[in-house]
Amino acid sequence: MATESYHKQMNKKNELKLRELRAELPSFCDRYFRGIEPTTASRTRIAYAIDLKVFFEYVQTQIPRFASRNVFTSDISLLDEITCYDIENYLDYLKVYTNSEGVTYTNDENGLKRKLSAVRSLYRYFYFRHEVSGNPASQVAVPKIHEKAIVRLDENETAELLDTVEYGMGGSDHMQVFHEKNKVRDLALVTLLLGTGIRISECIGLDLTDVDFDNDRIKVTRKGGNEAYVYFGSEVREALMEYFQKRCSLTAASGSENALFLSNRMNRISVRNAEVLVKKYAKAAVSLKKITPHKLRSTYGTQLYKETGDIYLVADVLGHKDVNTTRRHYAAIEEERRRSAKDKVHLRKEE
Repeated sequence: MATESYHKQMNKKNELKLRELRAELPSFCDRYFRGIEPTTASRTRIAYAIDLKVFFEYVQTQIPRFASRNVFTSDISLLDEITCYDIENYLDYLKVYTNSEGVTYTNDENGLKRKLSAVRSLYRYFYFRHEVSGNPASQVAVPKIHEKAIVRLDENETAELLDTVEYGMGGSDHMQVFHEKNKVRDLALVTLLLGTGIRISECIGLDLTDVDFDNDRIKVTRKGGNEAYVYFGSEVREALMEYFQKRCSLTAASGSENALFLSNRMNRISVRNAEVLVKKYAKAAVSLKKITPHKLRSTYGTQLYKETGDIYLVADVLGHKDVNTTRRHYAAIEEERRRSAKDKVHLRKEE
């Protein structure tokens, strides 16, 4: 029997996880999750389920008028009893709170916005279907997000990172033996991320059959499940080809037979392990910057935009559905390009 793709395996795993989470929510939420399934990724629904559980726990434990009833067994009329002031207080509560297990959490602007989005989505779904009489969540202002500087590698730092992956970081004999064992795989993985801008989940989800050396491209599964071809240059080709030859000589564990990148246990390498791998080399090469796989994606996008000046091309290659997402990421570069225009047009010929 053919091995299922990584994307299908993850969808199954996520659906089982979502089923567990839905069992912990009021029963009317089942209709909501079935309704949004065609338009959302499984990971998005999991995030919404987690956030909605926090919301209903807040309603149960922090709003006095609900203390005498079981919020989690209530029907949909519960939503009509919650006011916009309750939701505003909920956002304030989320800044620092301790859950029922005694664990303390904090949320920044992005965390607050994300959790409000889950509540808004729930109300919007039922309000559109006339199952609730109002939509108080829509009356709550979205927390203002303060833009942060985008961290990316400069050209010399990119070269330093790749050199570190290829030649190692020194250390004990054991560390050097470990590096020698994995350097071909690690160099292929990091070079691929830097040379294509694909997401780390897209990278570790690659199968052997997704690599097309005849056309110098890989087939990736984007967020939402869409497939796309991403093309690579000669440096990526060289690193991938060397690893590919080694990979074909390895015997993968059951279920990972077609996986491109393998862990030392011969399973498909996980997102977590790939993140640790990138951070380890980056910390040694560029200690002053906190580099993650996503920062390698930003590095590629920056370089591509500088070379082409085509924001639509960058958006397409990175898999952004909305070009404005790309524009926000590279606004600083656009400002730099606009500034360079000031001396391009002369109103009078110089004597």
